[in-house]
Amino acid sequence: MNGILLIDKEKNYTSRDIVNIVGSHFNTKKVGHTGTLDPIATGVLVLTIGKATKVSELLVSTYKEYIAEVTLGIKTDTYDITGNVLEQRKIELNENDLVKTLNKFQTRYMQEVPIYSAVKVNGKKLYEYARNGEKIELPKKEVDIKEIELLEFSKTKFKIRCLVSKGTYIRSLINDICNDLNIIGTMSELRRTKQGEFNIENCYKISDLENSKIISLKDALKDYLKIEVDDYLKNKISNGAILENRYNEDIIVFVYQDDVLAIYKKYDKDNTKIKPWKVFC
Repeated sequence: MNGILLIDKEKNYTSRDIVNIVGSHFNTKKVGHTGTLDPIATGVLVLTIGKATKVSELLVSTYKEYIAEVTLGIKTDTYDITGNVLEQRKIELNENDLVKTLNKFQTRYMQEVPIYSAVKVNGKKLYEYARNGEKIELPKKEVDIKEIELLEFSKTKFKIRCLVSKGTYIRSLINDICNDLNIIGTMSELRRTKQGEFNIENCYKISDLENSKIISLKDALKDYLKIEVDDYLKNKISNGAILENRYNEDIIVFVYQDDVLAIYKKYDKDNTKIKPWKVFC
C-alpha cells in the first residue's frame, strides 16, 4: 500500500475530507495530498499513500492546469463566489480588451497572497486576521503564468484555462485581471485538470474507490534515474552510507526487488558524492 491515488475531487469536499475517506477505505492513516483544493474547486487531487507520503514534493511537477469561471459585476472578500459580497455593479467588458489583458498576464509577476488563505504571517494564519477584522500587510510571492487563454465569453461571465506554477492562487489571478481591466468580478467555478503529468482523465471519483488503482511508488517516480541494487549495496544503503555519484544526477532512486529502497541526493558542491534523503527499509 505504497504509491499515489488520483482522485477527481467533487465540490463541497475539503481536501482533508478526501484524505479521511480514502484512509478509511484502505484502512491506513498514512494518506496525504500534494496540493489543497478549496471546497468550491473540483478536479485532480493527488493523494500519497504509505511511503509516498514522504516524497510528495518529487511526485508532482511545478505546474498545474486549471479551468476557471468568472462571474462579472460581483466583488467578494475571498475573491470567489463563497465570500461576502463587497460590491455589485453592472459591467460592460469588451472581449478583445479581455484577451489583451490575459496575454499581459502570461508572465511572471509578484502576486499578493489573499487574506483568506492559510499562509502564516507572524505565526498566525491570514484568514484568522481576516475573521478578527485585523489589518495585516499581505505577503507577495513570484508566480509564473505559463499559459492563459480565453475559453468562453458572455456579457455576464467568462471562462479561462491557465497553466500556472505551484503556489499560484487562481482567485487572486482573476482579481488581478479584473483590477487591470478596472472592472469587478469573482471566481465562480474552478476545476484542476492537470497536476504535473497527472491528468483528470486518469482520476477516480470517490464513489468509485472500489475500482481504483494505486500507482506504485516506483512508477510514480518514473522521471528519476532508477538503479537496481544487489544485496551488498542494499545493506550499505540501509545503513545510510554516503556513496560515490557515478550517475551524474542530482536525485537517484535505488530499487531492490522491484520496490523503492531509498532516494539519494547529491552531497557536495562538486557533485561527487550522494547521501540518503529518504530510506524506506
